[in-house]
Amino acid sequence: MASHLRLGVNIDHVATIRNARGGRHPDPVRAAMLAIEAGADGITAHLREDRRHISDDDIARLKSGIAKPLNLEMAATAEMVEIAVRTRPHAACLVPERRAERTTEGGLDAAGQRNELGPRIAALRAANIRVSLFIAADPKQIETAAALGSPVIEIHTGAWCHALFDGDKTAAESEWRRICDGVTFARSLGLEVHAGHGLDFASAEIIAALPEIAELNIGHFLVGEAVFTGFAASIKMMRAAMDRGRAKAAGSA
Repeated sequence: MASHLRLGVNIDHVATIRNARGGRHPDPVRAAMLAIEAGADGITAHLREDRRHISDDDIARLKSGIAKPLNLEMAATAEMVEIAVRTRPHAACLVPERRAERTTEGGLDAAGQRNELGPRIAALRAANIRVSLFIAADPKQIETAAALGSPVIEIHTGAWCHALFDGDKTAAESEWRRICDGVTFARSLGLEVHAGHGLDFASAEIIAALPEIAELNIGHFLVGEAVFTGFAASIKMMRAAMDRGRAKAAGSA
């Protein structure tokens, strides 16, 4: 029987809306609490170096105010490691970060940054923070994550989701095969596998059918869908889509 597929709700873009006008509304901590009531298994928030959406105060309030695990997305810098060690979230997901990008555009180059990442991962693990690396479904990157001692990886699904959205069947099939092969390889190395970026109801249902994946992290789509259906409703619909996909995994086992 396939295990429960966890849903991590990213509340970054609730903060984006708040910051567009300043002030305190809408409050991402309130959104996190609503997400948990609606079925989220955890909350993800990315504290970017430029603080363009989530703030340090948001992270502190999330850590003290929510009853589910907090996953802190962060660049692998000394500043962010210090904040994580001080805050003690349940998990820290190391992501690439460039000032000019609109959002995280690709996976972390763990293989190319191995010497830099090693001490950061060690410091986080010493603080009993579960480390995850946000990487492409590439064997070299997956192998490096395992060698660095990261117990979890999160597969960047953006290229696959974009190909699906654009109707590029060839690219979508190629990216899907890469994800499937990457997930299988990661599990063979003993890694826990998460996935995220660009997922909507349809793509989440598809990828949920991979029983090796333990968690999906989804944010921007849910916040956008909330404009039309409400935040809680969008999360409940996502939970239902994931459950349908996971049921397919159980049926084919």
